[in-house]
Amino acid sequence: MTKLLINKTFGQNIRRIRCSCDMTQEQTVAQLQVLGSPLSRGTYSQIEMGIRNVYVSDLVALQKIFDVDFSAFFENIPTSR
Repeated sequence: MTKLLINKTFGQNIRRIRCSCDMTQEQTVAQLQVLGSPLSRGTYSQIEMGIRNVYVSDLVALQKIFDVDFSAFFENIPTSR
């Protein structure tokens, strides 16, 4: 499986998007699990904190759940390392 590397801003963007959809982490994880992701709430929380990698397949599922453009996940992330 392909993963995106951890990034604090990326995690903050996911949290911001989730909150704008008025969803809790538990509700988000439940939707992810319906779509086939084995993520736990604890693992999801670590992704939002920017301390855990995210599978590309889970990002695709989050895009479907939140109904946003993929670019929303990458806002304010600099192009330089």
